[in-house]
Amino acid sequence: MAEPIEVTDQNWESEVLNSDLPVLVDFWAEWCGPCKMIAPSVHDMAVEYDGKLTVGKLDVDNSPNVAMQYGIRSIPALIFFKNGQPVDQIVGAVPKGALKKKIDSVLGS
Repeated sequence: MAEPIEVTDQNWESEVLNSDLPVLVDFWAEWCGPCKMIAPSVHDMAVEYDGKLTVGKLDVDNSPNVAMQYGIRSIPALIFFKNGQPVDQIVGAVPKGALKKKIDSVLGS
């Protein structure tokens, strides 16, 4: 069963930028209520799209460099990467259906 991977400043390049699959990165923090609200949906997407999409979680408190590099000012922020480039994003807690629709859109494009 696929689990979201932990993404950090240290493994960002290998896990996200050099990934063969599209990557969804959830920028979150332990103290963030909305982040905890969407965490089960993010986990479910890792399971449902196993083999088609890599799902990663980056704690902005522990890995501030990547968060700063991508201008993360509000969390949760979900950024979709293809071939190492950001292609789409969602800011804020969204319903599971909206997340799934966005993933399908990114994978289809």
